[in-house]
Amino acid sequence: MKITRQRKVQKYLKFFKNHFGFREPYQLLVDATFCFTALKEHVQIKEQLPKYLDAEVKFLTTPCIILEVESLGPSLYGVLQIVKQFGLHKCGHEKRPRPGSKCLKSMVKDNNKNRYILLTQDGSLREDARQIPGTPIIYLHRKTPTMERPSDMSSEVVNEETTQKMDVSEFQKERLKELREKIIGETEKPPKKKRKKKGGPNPLSCLKKKKKPCGPRNNTKVIVEQPKKKRRRVKIAKHIREHWAVLEKQQNVNLA
Repeated sequence: MKITRQRKVQKYLKFFKNHFGFREPYQLLVDATFCFTALKEHVQIKEQLPKYLDAEVKFLTTPCIILEVESLGPSLYGVLQIVKQFGLHKCGHEKRPRPGSKCLKSMVKDNNKNRYILLTQDGSLREDARQIPGTPIIYLHRKTPTMERPSDMSSEVVNEETTQKMDVSEFQKERLKELREKIIGETEKPPKKKRKKKGGPNPLSCLKKKKKPCGPRNNTKVIVEQPKKKRRRVKIAKHIREHWAVLEKQQNVNLA
């Protein structure tokens, strides 16, 4: 079986479990039209349905269904043998048997309180069952068992119950408040949270900004003074100086 079909049927079963109290083993109420299609398509009902639902099941039918098939003659002998394999559920129509569709409809009335899953190919019966909240329907699509999605009536009932649970009237609120005051006493108001006072500005943000030294612009030329070269003193020997002094005196004498 494909994964999508498996997910769908598990999703629908979960809906009926959570909101209408369905539990395993599921009670499958089978009519003659379903057995006729299964015989025609070579579908093994007892083998395929438990696999399809992935759960324990219990097959049921009614005396009205068996009497209806018997009344249709030997042409439906194979259908009769299939129907007789299932458990017989008393429908209360022993004195006055009804047609199979009316019998099954009476079995699921009163919001399907016995939690049957209806197995039928009868279009009119399926349409009537959709108007009864909490009634799952399974039919054969050729050789494939298929569960219908929950009907609009079932979804509406679930939505109404959900809103009723969520809505709490003003009277109920006041009543709960009175009971709480009687049991616990006067309700203490929760302490108010102290608001933080607005403080002054951050002192660090109030400090004066330090003035940055203005550097030379890109257009101005910077003149760098080069250090002056120191003269190197040359020491002259004493006898040389005396010799130069003698020469200077001789020159002065000659000039005179």
